[in-house]
Amino acid sequence: MKKSLVLAMAMALGVTASAYAANPFSDVPAGHWAYDSINKLAAAGVIEGYGDSTFGGDKLMTRYEMAQIVAKAMAKGANVDKLAAEFADELDNLGVRVANLEKKADNVKVTGELRYKYMSKKDDANDGQSFENDLRSRIWVTGQINDDWSYTGMIENTQDFYGESANKGDEDTSFARAYVEGKIGGLNVTAGRYNAFLANGNIYDDKVDGSEVSYGDKVKVTGFAGKATEVDGGNYAGGELAGAFGDLNLAAGYVNYKDLAKDSIGKGLDNAIWYVGADYTMGDVNLSGMYLKGDMSYNDVDEKVLDDDGWTVGLAYKGAEATEAGSWGLFANYYDLGGQTYIVHTTDANTFDGVGFKGYGVGANYTFAKNIVGTVAYYDTENKLNSKVDDQRVWADLTFTF
Repeated sequence: MKKSLVLAMAMALGVTASAYAANPFSDVPAGHWAYDSINKLAAAGVIEGYGDSTFGGDKLMTRYEMAQIVAKAMAKGANVDKLAAEFADELDNLGVRVANLEKKADNVKVTGELRYKYMSKKDDANDGQSFENDLRSRIWVTGQINDDWSYTGMIENTQDFYGESANKGDEDTSFARAYVEGKIGGLNVTAGRYNAFLANGNIYDDKVDGSEVSYGDKVKVTGFAGKATEVDGGNYAGGELAGAFGDLNLAAGYVNYKDLAKDSIGKGLDNAIWYVGADYTMGDVNLSGMYLKGDMSYNDVDEKVLDDDGWTVGLAYKGAEATEAGSWGLFANYYDLGGQTYIVHTTDANTFDGVGFKGYGVGANYTFAKNIVGTVAYYDTENKLNSKVDDQRVWADLTFTF
């Protein structure tokens, strides 16, 4: 063991002179340069010598012998991060996890997603066929603030290959997410610009500037409030009560929107939406359903044209897992939703600008290789105010994650 190593480890342990017995090794006399440091390490149980009352300071050590000493020092609370990093493989083989070191190394993580999408559309509004063709890139940065709090940010770029903005590169780049997550007492908190998935996406699935607080595990109470950034500044507030009972999940909630689309029509368009939903898993099959009831008004005058209630059901079999090559899944959904029951719906079908829609979607997904997932879906929906106005579209995407 080198002189500097002995001294550094002894200092890291911080054992006082009164805590150890004098002269534990016959080959380390009192006048030896490392006498005090070796005695400290022996008293702390970090070093034991060779069992014959000798220290053997002139002998070469194997990496595993050194790793054992580092492991014992760590167990005593010594700050030996550099040594732990050097002997990480040996420590791992010895069954010692360098938790603090791992935590520091993983303090900031960068992950990403690249998605190519093609969608063919046939609808009455376009009087024929049209399509979308784009490439979306997302870079996620996650940083650990402390044991209870973390930060997440996301930069998004969408490059259109068809349309007015085709091939304009980074024109659509934005800092799309920036939020913190953590705990205050028994409460789980999310705050900042994040994606809100309200009523399983049946009311709203897009970014918001707001906060969310929840309490509980199998039975969870959640409250949320903020600004729905994708609907011209509409403010919202609400809550949900959810419970998990084995294979059955239940949820009921309320979301109240104020001043929707105020940038285009001014203040006064409000909508309060109640919902109740459930899903049940039977092996590889999941069945879900939800009923929604809206109460829309403009300057306190109730909306009379748009339907105020709606429902949706879904059926899913298995599902592609990005980490498992060869995994796959099937899904089907039916929608009958009035215009007062949703704001930004999660579906890729045509929702006819919020006037209500009715129809279905079916699809499949498959993991071609680890972190490479493809999805194909078909949607057929019609306008709730005019059933002669309908839309059919084929969606296909290939997503790479890293």
